Amino acid sequence: MAEPGQPLSKADAKFAAADAGVQVTVLPLRDTSGRPSLEADLASSKASITSSAVSEEDKPGRRRWVTWVRSQFRRDNWRHTVKILAIGQLLSLCITGTTVCSNKLATEYGVSIPTTQSFLNYVLLTLVYLPYTLYRRGFRTWLRVLRRRGWMYLVLAAVDVEGNYFVVKAYQYTSLLSAMLLDTWAVPVVVLLSYFLLRVRYHFVQYAGVVLCLVGMGLLVTADALTDRDYAGSNPLKGDLFCVLGATLYGMSNILEEYSVRQFPVYEVIAHMGLFGTIINGVQLAILERKELAATEWSAYVVGLVLAFDLCLFIMYSVTPYLFRLSSATFFNISLLTSDFYGLLFGIFLFHYRIHVLYPFAFVGIILGMVVYNMRDCPEPELNSRFADSLKVPADIQTADPESEEEAVDQPGRHA
Repeated sequence: MAEPGQPLSKADAKFAAADAGVQVTVLPLRDTSGRPSLEADLASSKASITSSAVSEEDKPGRRRWVTWVRSQFRRDNWRHTVKILAIGQLLSLCITGTTVCSNKLATEYGVSIPTTQSFLNYVLLTLVYLPYTLYRRGFRTWLRVLRRRGWMYLVLAAVDVEGNYFVVKAYQYTSLLSAMLLDTWAVPVVVLLSYFLLRVRYHFVQYAGVVLCLVGMGLLVTADALTDRDYAGSNPLKGDLFCVLGATLYGMSNILEEYSVRQFPVYEVIAHMGLFGTIINGVQLAILERKELAATEWSAYVVGLVLAFDLCLFIMYSVTPYLFRLSSATFFNISLLTSDFYGLLFGIFLFHYRIHVLYPFAFVGIILGMVVYNMRDCPEPELNSRFADSLKVPADIQTADPESEEEAVDQPGRHA
């Protein structure tokens, strides 16, 4: 190193520039006129540059925080967040519609045929999506699909059918508040299964969003208790077990469906859920609801409520896979937590419910939790490529799915 007051060598000038965090090109010590070169000026300003750099490094956390906050207000991020929030609330309204229709059938007409209602939805899914699948894939390719991954669609349909069955049956044995509270068990089930099976790694902000949604749901249940909307269960233990089992099956169904729609065309997954769901639900219907069907008086109003129930369920089953592609099964489940609030709004006009002051806070808490969850990019599952390849047929490898490309374009800020 040169003595104080002496000009810097080329090596010392390079070290000074590196310490200051500045990239420079080393020039000769003196130009042709004999005046000091830029290296001497660099050496004289080294102390001031270094001190300013140190002062900036004292606030690395603040700089990162400001950069992250600014990134959240990018137009593309908020357009995507608003889009999936809207889809989630559409699905929540569909769930509310099915609940309102079932309550009207049970309370005013004494009709309780949940298996029959679900059966009609699976039939409708089959009639709409299976012909389209045959058109897009061809009959021979469809047979290969059944041989290669038909077992997976069978498991998915069976889990979905039984999840619907046990949750509906739980309301006949346990109290309303217990069923509402235990039904939220599907959220931690989906988070755990996503972590261990799909290898999704959530950010702590997303865990905070899930917790905030569950807190909002807790306020909702508390408000129901204070307004005496509860009713006693005939067999609370049996009903609670049914509810936990149904919520667990719901969570498993969501994870299986999310995996399927990320690997294969959406129309194919929905078609086979409808096909196998029709078979399983039809057998269950013939065993469990023959007497109820024979005793049902099919008035125009009853038929209308059943059709409205199946229309809501059909929309939900058709839209849900696209939400899985845009976000995740976890976001889907926390979106459905607002359905109880929408049910209250319908209940004010149809069943003369009283609104409690906690309801708006509960709704805001759930919506805020969903916004917080989406403040971070949705983590992509680390899918097992070897297992996925074992399920594919030659047509899957030779042709790309245009739906996948459309969804990929419509996901700004998402990880590859």
